[in-house]
Amino acid sequence: MHSVVNSSLRKIFETMRPIITTDAPLHMRRALSRKQRVVRDTMGLPVTLGRLGSLELRLATTRKDIRRAQRLRYTVFYEEMSAVAPAHHTLIRRDKDAFDKVCDHLLVIDHAYESGPVKIKRPKVIGTYRLLRQDVAEQNFGFYSESEFQVGDLLMRHPDQRFLELGRSCVLAPYRTKKTLELLWQGIWAYVLHHRIDVMFGCASLEGTRPALMAQELAFLHHHARPQDAWDVKALAHRATPMNCLTKESLDPRKILTRLPPLLKGYLRLGAKIGDGAVIDRQFGTTDVLVIMRICEIDPRYISYYGADANRYAA
Repeated sequence: MHSVVNSSLRKIFETMRPIITTDAPLHMRRALSRKQRVVRDTMGLPVTLGRLGSLELRLATTRKDIRRAQRLRYTVFYEEMSAVAPAHHTLIRRDKDAFDKVCDHLLVIDHAYESGPVKIKRPKVIGTYRLLRQDVAEQNFGFYSESEFQVGDLLMRHPDQRFLELGRSCVLAPYRTKKTLELLWQGIWAYVLHHRIDVMFGCASLEGTRPALMAQELAFLHHHARPQDAWDVKALAHRATPMNCLTKESLDPRKILTRLPPLLKGYLRLGAKIGDGAVIDRQFGTTDVLVIMRICEIDPRYISYYGADANRYAA
């Protein structure tokens, strides 16, 4: 149903677009072309959400912005990590899917990035996060993580809550520092406050597709980070990999924490919980778990750190 409606609306909007002819004045063609490149507004949020030195945190507002995020994702997921790129991704050297068109994208841009043999400074996207609000998901084709986890059950149990899905996060290797991550979290926090989000969730990944090699990490998450029953989310039955594979007494939490991916560790520090069951994602070479983070349960220290109005790195 949604695809039919969206297709019909697309045809209507296409007939309403200004026609740019070769006979039109050059300045008019350029102005119309710029206008059509804008794909979404910021819903009242400023475009720039924070600055730290040469780094700018902003929302994507054009197709070009989104393509820059997709190129970064391709570099990190397919060239650095072990993801297997579909042929068309390799051809265009971008990681893309249908969700990109309806999601909001956070970008961290380094305005002092130097490229080429003569080290010319060119702004470069070095970090990104993809955000999908519940109202947008319901108007289109649902949440990305519904292909792995029973997210729909969670939404039905809490009809009075506003949900936000986080995903496709990555940072270029030289920039994987505390400050870059804090800038991204500044943007997420500003976004959450502006849209009055109650719950954040999304997939977090452990590298590798052999659960036996990460049995301690999975068991640790099962025993130490499970939510209350009302907030638990199970992996889809046909994709689920058990996490309760070792006893709680056999684990050394301190050692295991040092081995967890930094992003997942950061979620846990904020107060996030982990759903029931993991899912192997062979395309990306990862084992995924579902993170659930209620805003009311975020550690107050972090709210104080980023500011009640998200102004720590204000532009």
